[in-house]
Amino acid sequence: MWFWLLLTFVGFYFLFHWYWYRQKLQNLTDKYVFITGCDTGFGNQLARQLDGRGLRVLATCLTLRGAEQLKEATSQRLQTKILDVTDSESIAAAANWVKQQVGDRGLWGLVNNAGIGLPSGPNEWLMKDDFLKIMNVNLLGLIDVTLSLLPLVRKAKGRIVNVSSVAGRIILFGGGYGISKYGVEAFSDSLRRELCSFGVKVCIIEPGVFKTFTTDPKNIERSVQKIWNRLPTETKEIYRESFYNKYLRVIRNLDIFCNPKLTLVTDNMEHALTAVHPHMRYCPGWDAKLFFLPLSYLPTALADFLISLI
Repeated sequence: MWFWLLLTFVGFYFLFHWYWYRQKLQNLTDKYVFITGCDTGFGNQLARQLDGRGLRVLATCLTLRGAEQLKEATSQRLQTKILDVTDSESIAAAANWVKQQVGDRGLWGLVNNAGIGLPSGPNEWLMKDDFLKIMNVNLLGLIDVTLSLLPLVRKAKGRIVNVSSVAGRIILFGGGYGISKYGVEAFSDSLRRELCSFGVKVCIIEPGVFKTFTTDPKNIERSVQKIWNRLPTETKEIYRESFYNKYLRVIRNLDIFCNPKLTLVTDNMEHALTAVHPHMRYCPGWDAKLFFLPLSYLPTALADFLISLI
């Protein structure tokens, strides 16, 4: 008897959970969404996706070519703007542009997607500027954009969607990327708790390893080669050529683990923007769900041992 009661309770829980998160907002065509980093990858895919759903997309690109190609592939509703998230003047200009576009209704969605992953490598191989380059884009740029647009998002009681990574939960390699994503997690958590009383929801996207410009093995290999070539002779003698070559082999095989289906990520982003009850965190990708996330909950010593096997 108790077994059947428990089974019924679990069934009702999952049915309610499914219904609760399945509810979608109405009148989406009246809502403006601002997205950073739309030249390629997740940002580009999301801009096209939301435009196809009828939302008013304000897409920012780093390059003019990226903006032109996106405009050619979308409807006249979608508007583009050149934005460098490391430049406060560029951010201020973009914020003024958004204010002119949305008027009194405010900004419904802010998607902080812009990010870079290079240079990266063993920490001892890197210099302060290598860390700073990534931090300026992935974390400080994200914070600057958010603070500039926050009044408009609060006015609409809208959504902020910050793209973190599984590397914001557990990190396997050195460099500024993981550090920046840990920072995104902390900033997003504090922001969510501060803004909940204003009706603003803050969601975090923590993708696994997907096939994007950031994970292109050729780009990573070129970056690592440049870093290795500038190292002092004594550092090279410590790590040796054999370690360097092994490191490059791992990079060359990265493609095997990269998921090409970007819509797994952008569908989560869309849900965060259009669902009545969005999740606080999304972990798209089976590697995120079945490996990285469980690994992050293990005791540190056990997690370190498993990572050492990789």
